[in-house]
Order: sequence, then structure tokens, then C-alpha cells
Amino acid sequence: MLFLTAVAAIGGLAVVLATLLAVANRKLAVQEDPRIDAVEDMLPHANCGACGFPGCRPFAEAVVTGVAKPGKCSVSSDAGRAAIANYLGVDVGAEEKRVARLACAGGSNVARDHARYQGLESCAAAALVAGGGKGCFWGCLGLADCARACTFDAIHMNEHGLPVVDEAKCTACGDCVVACPKDLFSLHTISHRLWVACKSQAAGDGMLEDCQVGCTACGRCAMDAPGLITMQGNLPVVDYTKNHQTRTPIQRCPTGAIVWLDPDGPQKGPAAKKIIRKGVRRDAPT
Repeated sequence: MLFLTAVAAIGGLAVVLATLLAVANRKLAVQEDPRIDAVEDMLPHANCGACGFPGCRPFAEAVVTGVAKPGKCSVSSDAGRAAIANYLGVDVGAEEKRVARLACAGGSNVARDHARYQGLESCAAAALVAGGGKGCFWGCLGLADCARACTFDAIHMNEHGLPVVDEAKCTACGDCVVACPKDLFSLHTISHRLWVACKSQAAGDGMLEDCQVGCTACGRCAMDAPGLITMQGNLPVVDYTKNHQTRTPIQRCPTGAIVWLDPDGPQKGPAAKKIIRKGVRRDAPT
């Protein structure tokens, strides 16, 4: 009898709690703006995070509530952004497209290997073994971790084992930044065309034995563009808050370590030595 009484009491309590939850759900329910679904449907569904939000749904919520402008989605087309703005009756807003930039030009034709790495085909794995075996400790290892991490097919490896970013496909998601064990990728607005394609901390012409296109810390670019470029830790650093739409700093670079990034490819100054070698530079046995 006691057992049946306990069961009945528990059952009654469950009914009461369920009723209270149902009432609370009705009273406290927050009605979601239906425009959020509509805006989300107009977005590219890349969920790349380039807008600063963790995905397209949070971005749609931010746009509908006025926290963000449609133009902040740099992955969408002009027509797509305009459609969202027209639907909501707001300004499109301006947001310059950002892309990933690689701070290395040391492909296999110009950069020397001191050891031959044999193991898992991964930059992260190779970097754990004496830095990867490349003569330049700071250089790209060329095992394509970045390309595999890019879910937008925006990175491919060229014939010299160097990653090349397709600006049209790049969403600035940052996956390549995380994947590179040498910290060679960073995200920049597409107007940042003046670029230091090197991260070596070595100085002097001796480092050219390891990489023909590395920065020797000669400082000529900084001398030719005072205020715009400063030498920090044996490397020139561009202040992109200043007027950087000038090719003057690349003119006297003897190695082409500082370049102008045209959509068709990096442009070096006239003083940069021509690269003739097509094969692989290697000290290690083949």
C-alpha cells in the first residue's frame, strides 16, 4: 500500500511540474524575429567567421538587430549584400575584404634544405623534428597543412612547394593561420599590397646561403620609406595605418623580400636578383 501511495505521489508531482513548465514556457517564451531566418537564407552559409561572428546565423541575428551591417559579410556578393539591405531597409555598410597573406617566398627552388625529413606528410609533424630540416628555420615547410585546412579551396601548392592564396576564394576564416606551425599566415585587408614576404630573424648576406629571397635586414626599404617602414628584429614592418599605396620601398630591395602583391602575382623591384634556378636546392642527400 505504501508503494502505491509513493508512486501516486510521484506521478502527481510530475504532472504538477509539467503543468508549471508548460505555463512558464508560454509566459516566458521569447518570440524570435522571423526576419532572422530570411536573412540567414540570403547569406552564403560559409560559416567562416570572417564577419567577426561565429557563423551565419549569429551574423543574421546581429544584422536584424542593427548590431552589424550587411556589408560586413565580405564573402557574399555585392548583389547579395544589397538584397539583405533592401529587405531590412538599412544601409549596406562598407567592409573591405580580408584575405590570408603568407610571409615567406622560400620555395624549393630558392630555399635550401639542410636535412631530408621523412615521416608524416605534415608541417606540424616536421616542425617537431629539428624545425623541419629547412635551412631557414622560419621558412615554409611546404607540406600543405594550410591547403588541407582550407575548406574553401583557396590555397594550392605551387610547383616549388609554396602555398598560393586565391584572393577570390579566400574568406579570411583563419584556418590556415591556425594550421601553420611556423606562424607564417596572417589576415589582412586586400588593399595591403605592400608586403614583406619573409619572417627570418637572421641578418646579413650569410642567410642567402639558405634562402636566396630572404630579407638580409639591409634596411634600404625603411630608409626609402621613413615613417611607413621600421626595422624591428631584423625585419621591416609596414605601418598600414599610414599611406602604404606606394611601391617605393620595393625598388632597392636586393633580394625581393619586400614585394608589391598584384592580383596576378608578387612584383619585385628592379634591384632584386633574378631567380634562375628551377630545381630543388638541397644540402641533404637525395
